[in-house]
Amino acid sequence: MKRLPAEWEPQDAVLICWPHEKTNWEPYLNEVEAVFMDIAEAITRFEKLIVVTCDKSCLHTKLAARGIPMDRVVLYEIESNDVWARDFGPITIYEDGKPVLLDFTFNGWGKKHKAGLDNQITTKLYAMDAFGKTPLRAVDLILEGGSIESDGAETLLTTAECLLNPNRNKHLNKKQIEAELTSELAVKKFLWLENGWLAGDDTDSHIDTLARFCPNNTILYVKCGDPADDHFPALRNMEDELKKMETFQLLPLPWPKAKFDADGKRLPATYANFLIINGAVLVPTYNDPANDAAALATVKKAFPDREIIGIDCSILILQHGSLHCVTMQIPEGVL
Repeated sequence: MKRLPAEWEPQDAVLICWPHEKTNWEPYLNEVEAVFMDIAEAITRFEKLIVVTCDKSCLHTKLAARGIPMDRVVLYEIESNDVWARDFGPITIYEDGKPVLLDFTFNGWGKKHKAGLDNQITTKLYAMDAFGKTPLRAVDLILEGGSIESDGAETLLTTAECLLNPNRNKHLNKKQIEAELTSELAVKKFLWLENGWLAGDDTDSHIDTLARFCPNNTILYVKCGDPADDHFPALRNMEDELKKMETFQLLPLPWPKAKFDADGKRLPATYANFLIINGAVLVPTYNDPANDAAALATVKKAFPDREIIGIDCSILILQHGSLHCVTMQIPEGVL
């Protein structure tokens, strides 16, 4: 019996990869480190934190100075290209009730960015006994964690734009990709979204930026209410697709005010990029008081028994990702 758990199931830890000066974060390293500190502080209130860093001693000092409980933090010194742990971290399944880590290939979202170091991180963590005695299995398929959503009951929600993109597994068609994921993740039902995108997103429409499974047959999804916005047609079509899929309870997330970089290019701000942990949900905010508050309230409807914690991710979207993108949950039993 094999199963891909839902994110809201019990967890042992969350994996993150700390930013450093050899990455694209160098111009605003202090600002992005402050966001990572906020994330680390929130996670360690509820569970353990595994951190990949290029300087273990220095980061230990910084985290301790912040007052983060270091008995809940484990640091591993490993080289990295970037910080997007969601997409190069291990995907955990259960086989006969016991966890198994799957290490899919990460190619930098279709070879858009360097990923050679990041693609090795899971293997290196395993070699350093980061995951206890839990077995690790390499999978010869390009797949990012942010591209799939599991309800924990054999249903997978994903986007055709990403999983069927020829920059990932061009030798495989839709039926073959489904067969691979059925074999590896025990998926019985595939829900494909053909619509939905975010300007500035370079993941080819990861599902975790658009629509997310929640408990009690609920889906939180991004909704654009402005007909003048370029996103309006595609997101309206995506909403129509979701309505036709099943008898899901659909909860629309607000649309944040448009954010732009220094060159005037639009950034992919989305409230769907939240992280579910033990007892809480961490929700990205964007210094947009009215919409931030509405997003936190909407997430609370889907998770009434969890604390909802907003974390300002305005800096993270400068590199085209957000809160969920920089984290990967490690389900219960792995450690």
